[in-house]
Amino acid sequence: MKVPALVLCSILVSSAFCAQADIFRVVSADGSITLTNIQRTDRKQVRVARERTLPVKASSLAAASRKRPATAPRYALIVAQAAFDYDLPAELLHAVIQTESNYDPAALSPKGAAGLMQLMPGTARDLGVHDVFDPTANVRGGARYLKRLMRQFDNDLSLALAAYNAGPGAVLAYGSAIPPYPETQRYVPSVLGHYQRLQADAKRPR
Repeated sequence: MKVPALVLCSILVSSAFCAQADIFRVVSADGSITLTNIQRTDRKQVRVARERTLPVKASSLAAASRKRPATAPRYALIVAQAAFDYDLPAELLHAVIQTESNYDPAALSPKGAAGLMQLMPGTARDLGVHDVFDPTANVRGGARYLKRLMRQFDNDLSLALAAYNAGPGAVLAYGSAIPPYPETQRYVPSVLGHYQRLQADAKRPR
């Protein structure tokens, strides 16, 4: 397995994803709420988070660091390699893993989602992941799936995350908006929150 250079993280943090870190809220006619990192002039949007100007105190960064699971470094190289291969920020993959399984490679949901990135059986088969409990295979499969969703939804991170949680069909069924499922409505802000904290932590002077 090739291991990317130590500068990979800084390269990824400065990628296009980071330039789209502002989060906007859109309320549709039916009352459904969409959180998006894409600013569009054809919609009435309200910015709910601006990552670049968010004041982050040292104490807050320390608290965020303490909240990060102690097992995260164990999978750092696996995540970094998958991020490099699929052109995704490593912090984003860590945010998904933290929300999905809290870094438990043996995690299994009542619906059958399994492993670090909680791949459903059908999704795992489609991605060619034969052992969902193998951390490397699971993370690479999850990263490949997330990249596919990013392309499908025009790099709209909130919609890609909603599709990761509820399925792309559900997002399309609600007019390319976050479905009004309580789990999905909680899931998207949770991942985005972890992602922003990890980005802030990565920018902290060492």
